[in-house]
Amino acid sequence: MNSELRTQNLSISGYCLTEQLYDSSASLVYRGYREADKQPVVLKILQDAIPTPESLAWFKREYQVARNLNLAGVVKAYACFYEQQQMVMVLEDFGGYSLARLGVAGNLELGEFLELAIAITQILGQIHAAHIIHKDINPSNIIFNPTTQVVKIIDFGISTVLSQENPTFCHPNVVEGTLPYLSPAQTGRMNRALDYRSDFYSLGITFYELLTGRLPFTSDEPLELVHCHLAKQPPPLRESSKGEIPEVIGEIVLKLMEKNPEDGYQSAYGIQADLELCLHQLQTQGQIASFPLGRQDISDKFHIPQKLYGREPEIETLLAAFERI
Repeated sequence: MNSELRTQNLSISGYCLTEQLYDSSASLVYRGYREADKQPVVLKILQDAIPTPESLAWFKREYQVARNLNLAGVVKAYACFYEQQQMVMVLEDFGGYSLARLGVAGNLELGEFLELAIAITQILGQIHAAHIIHKDINPSNIIFNPTTQVVKIIDFGISTVLSQENPTFCHPNVVEGTLPYLSPAQTGRMNRALDYRSDFYSLGITFYELLTGRLPFTSDEPLELVHCHLAKQPPPLRESSKGEIPEVIGEIVLKLMEKNPEDGYQSAYGIQADLELCLHQLQTQGQIASFPLGRQDISDKFHIPQKLYGREPEIETLLAAFERI
């Protein structure tokens, strides 16, 4: 194979590209190897020959965060450089594919789901312990190797290296994140700071989709999706293509998807503990009985509650106003 594989006028010297993994308006992602030592790598390339300041910022942020994180559950970043009018990032390749590409949603056995969910939650907890809010947890950013059972999280382009931030009000077409998985706080319409618990909401939607094969909220209208995240309750989780979903697992997912973070899980450890208890029951008893959630859910971070109490009429007025925008 030619030392410089040219695909769609693409040329990266020193690397051999073997498989296209992803193609979007923002970036191209290829699997390949470094010619000098045959090291398997993934190369992420900005689509624009002249990238905007915003796209350059998220690309560099993704590289810096991944580079600085020394976690087994985060794909490592090896290099970032500009070559022939192309911004290129070189990443670790462990032979995995995104959960979205693997098509596992709705097709996992209960035990498989629980093992995967525990691994994802543990990694997310480690990311939060490093004071990083991911802000884009969804099946496209979770990479899984079915052969080795290794799971890793990718794409820190919009992550925040803080314990919280204050989102600004913006049009739903330009919000940061992936709209079907966006937390209420990320919409900028909650008048509250966004903290690491925002990732729990996105995790809940991801789990919902993995279990049922469908999203809890769907719409072709961005504003309608925003309204769903702010005000609508998801349909109950009862069945998947693999059979009935135990009630307590549905309760865990719905607790993750609480609109007000104070009502949901406060720590990744608490989520993981409940998932592990479910898996233990399944493995030892062949079924999962209900139990009180969050018994080990103690946050290691101090929060001043931001929930609005006794303001239901005002909240309804605000939501009605959003629908008219």
